[in-house]
Amino acid sequence: MLAVLFLASSAGAQTRRFERHFTVQGKPVVTVQNATGRIQVRAWDRQEVLIVGQRGSTYVEVDTEQVGNRIEIATRVTSGNANPDALRADYDISVPVESELQVRSDSGNVTVDSVHGDMSFDTVAADLALQDVEGYLVVKSIGGSTICTRCSGRFDATSISGNFQLLQPTMDNVRVQTSSGNILFDGSFMNRGIYVLKNYSGTIEVRFSSSDSFDVRATSLYGNVINQAPVVPDRHNMPAPRSSLAKSLFGTMNDGHAKVELSSFNGTIKISKRE
Repeated sequence: MLAVLFLASSAGAQTRRFERHFTVQGKPVVTVQNATGRIQVRAWDRQEVLIVGQRGSTYVEVDTEQVGNRIEIATRVTSGNANPDALRADYDISVPVESELQVRSDSGNVTVDSVHGDMSFDTVAADLALQDVEGYLVVKSIGGSTICTRCSGRFDATSISGNFQLLQPTMDNVRVQTSSGNILFDGSFMNRGIYVLKNYSGTIEVRFSSSDSFDVRATSLYGNVINQAPVVPDRHNMPAPRSSLAKSLFGTMNDGHAKVELSSFNGTIKISKRE
């Protein structure tokens, strides 16, 4: 009896597994829509998009389509009566290094490794991890957290309660805004770079080295500003805040090549020296 049950379970798992191959030319655009589950995207050296997936149950169908260099993957739920685990779909996707991604996920986690191209992510509660990616990166989330490690290019992100960590970035344009999440920027400030980090509450922390060069204006209306940077009075005539209640810091470190703007309503802003 146990052997019969095992064989039936194995057969069911095999029928829920799927694999798709798409040959592409140049830079493909890959779109993924998933309600819940894991989405993992890796770059490889083939002009092919490979999708290997696992459906949680027969209540989930996966639709795929290729139109030229555009590949679309969408999870479709066929019954609303199943439990959440039965409605998940997990994807392992291999794409050419030069690819564009558009990912929409409600819950679960999304990871992208070594892909070069513009990317957009729209999530509800899914966590996002990007590593060694390059391009114009756009993130919109409600509660999911984002970790971006050794990312290059441009980063534009908004969230309600999600946290953001940018670790060892090489970016000349960073804009992050979250209502109640924390923001960490731990990387070098590039010449002529613009870095704008905002929240309502929570902690905003930027870490610098002695060779970094930037103008900084940091203001927390009802919170605190903690500074370890050896800044001097502003050399570029940036206006000081008018509110006498705000905790603020305005100044220049070294030659002020980059522009750093940090603002919070009642959160804590930290400008910390990297260990």
